[in-house]
Amino acid sequence: MADKVVLAYSGGLDTSVLVGWLMDEGYEVHCLYVDLGQPCENRQEILEKARKIGAASSEAVDAREELCRDFAFPVMQWQAKYENIYLLGTSIARPLIAKKCLERAREVGAVAFAHGATGKGNDQCRFQLAAEALQPDVKIIAPWRMEKYRAQFPGRKEMIEYCEKKNIPVKASIAKPYSSDENCLHISYEAGKLEDPQVDGIATVDFGMTVSPQEAPDKEEVVTIGFASGVPISVNGKKLNADDLVLKLNEIGGRNGVGRIDIIENRFVGMKSRGVYEAPGMTLLYAAHQGLEQMTLDRDLTHLRDRLAPEVAEMVYYGFWYCAKMDALMAFLEETEKPVTGEVQLTLYKGNVRVSSRKSPFSLYDDAIASMEAGGSYNQTDAEGFLRIMGLPLRVQGRVRPRSY
Repeated sequence: MADKVVLAYSGGLDTSVLVGWLMDEGYEVHCLYVDLGQPCENRQEILEKARKIGAASSEAVDAREELCRDFAFPVMQWQAKYENIYLLGTSIARPLIAKKCLERAREVGAVAFAHGATGKGNDQCRFQLAAEALQPDVKIIAPWRMEKYRAQFPGRKEMIEYCEKKNIPVKASIAKPYSSDENCLHISYEAGKLEDPQVDGIATVDFGMTVSPQEAPDKEEVVTIGFASGVPISVNGKKLNADDLVLKLNEIGGRNGVGRIDIIENRFVGMKSRGVYEAPGMTLLYAAHQGLEQMTLDRDLTHLRDRLAPEVAEMVYYGFWYCAKMDALMAFLEETEKPVTGEVQLTLYKGNVRVSSRKSPFSLYDDAIASMEAGGSYNQTDAEGFLRIMGLPLRVQGRVRPRSY
């Protein structure tokens, strides 16, 4: 009896070839399409195609709500951005795909988990590190890291020819201006023409979620986002589940040209790569959440969280979602976010986002203390002793090590 393998399956050229190739290698292939909000002309046709190729089974699982609620929202609560800009929309989806594939592997009795990520990219790291954390004895099949696979398929031309020979129906062309990956959180664009840093990425990409700021409306739009303990729960007063909330904000942010970036980033494997991203809804959530935290978190806790946030972003980007350090950091986050409840009003205009209003029952802002007017409950005379104490080490150092100026 052939060993069983679960393949993370998209229905595109790469994974369609993998179905046939894994069968050629003697495996019984079970395809799993993890629905994360990526565009799909006809899911049933995609699943049926895998069966026609020869897959023993081809199933789909809807993980959109789980992606937003349990993966993207905690990362947003951390205000985690890889290298200060990327909102991790692709990165955070990979451990969830691995989790779903392993669940399917247990159902069918598979001994291995296969994926189509290349040996150059980050996704291979995210898939493998997640899978090994969840199932330490799992067998990972990554054909792009195998010399015999690369020898058989040095390029898209050979893959298309293989599909023609095997009667595998695919919609693909040999030349592509760039590649893209989409889920309900964002779309990423890379490769092709974008590999030239002198090419204007924003002008090159045909964006799918956002209009250009130049084409956005000539008037401001206001949106109000509600939070409960750091979790987004409503848009313009209407309560929504996680997936619907993100989709609604994608719509609002997208029509206002919000959420486009063009970056050169440092991959986990060591090389630099160029990526163009759009994430309109998540951009609004990051801005609103930060605005509410400014009102509800004290200074020292905020600064500690901000020092840890780059560490969290790096762990997510590299693929260390399921590990003891992340568990501990998430426990810290749960305590941190307890008072982050309230509503934030954002004003959007041609790609720009600003916080225009905020309110919270746990606000630490006290206008009686903060007021620049005379009086109030702050005694300015107290600052005299405070500054004498703070300045003590500087006065001592100045006497011992005089500075020139």
